[in-house]
Amino acid sequence: MPFGTTERNQEPAAQPGRFGRFRLEELVNHGGVAEIWLATDAQRQYFALRRMIDNSLFNFTERRRFFHGCEVLAQIHHNEYVINYFEHGKIEGRPYLLMEYVEGANLKLLIGRSDQVLADNVAQIIIDMALGLEQVHDSGFIHLDFKPENILVTPNAKVRLIDFDLAQPKPEEPKRMAGNPGTPAYMAPEHLQHQALDQRADIFAFGVTAYEVLTFAKPFPGDTPDEILRKQVNGELIPPRELNSDIPAAVEKILFKCLERDLDERYPYMSVVVRDLQAALYV
Repeated sequence: MPFGTTERNQEPAAQPGRFGRFRLEELVNHGGVAEIWLATDAQRQYFALRRMIDNSLFNFTERRRFFHGCEVLAQIHHNEYVINYFEHGKIEGRPYLLMEYVEGANLKLLIGRSDQVLADNVAQIIIDMALGLEQVHDSGFIHLDFKPENILVTPNAKVRLIDFDLAQPKPEEPKRMAGNPGTPAYMAPEHLQHQALDQRADIFAFGVTAYEVLTFAKPFPGDTPDEILRKQVNGELIPPRELNSDIPAAVEKILFKCLERDLDERYPYMSVVVRDLQAALYV
């Protein structure tokens, strides 16, 4: 599936056709807020074009987040692990974002179908996820919605991070975030509790995602934020090696440290996670 992202609340699909100077060739994904198209320009260059759908145009919170994500991506896309940015703006009154077109699928889809690309490349994918998040932090931002849906993987296992609508400047000290949005299954305890946070919230989300990639299960499953938080706080975590005995003991130790409920016990920086993962997986 090309450029496999997942938007919210499926709606009837739009039709191919002209959109400003672009031609929308194929609808890749569609949801309640935005749709993603394979688009071409007059030179027949291929792009991924994300645009807000008509019934979202007066949702001012989503509109603000859409443009915010565009502006963040414009600042941080100059590395190999983040989707490449070309431009953003409005055409016919509709906000849009023009990005690199990536043939591939998001990590959620790959996990769901036990894709062979995961089996063949799982160690490199996990390390590249970590390198991508490290580069986002080094660029001065925290992602705050790091999860399998926001990680694209190409058929040759190249990783691209996407969707920076919730990203915020990386604070020097832990800081409360206005609105506190996110995806509960991947949110750190301090994030779920609306407490001050920093880049270590992303490190927790990385730990959840890596655990899921390696075991095909979430470390803290739950139907509500309160249920997820209770399992985090009470330490209800099945050791990943009980679910997948092929996981090296050193990698399990890294996951445990990423998933510490006390942010002061967690890894402080992604660079340290990358170092330890490379030592554990390159042996």
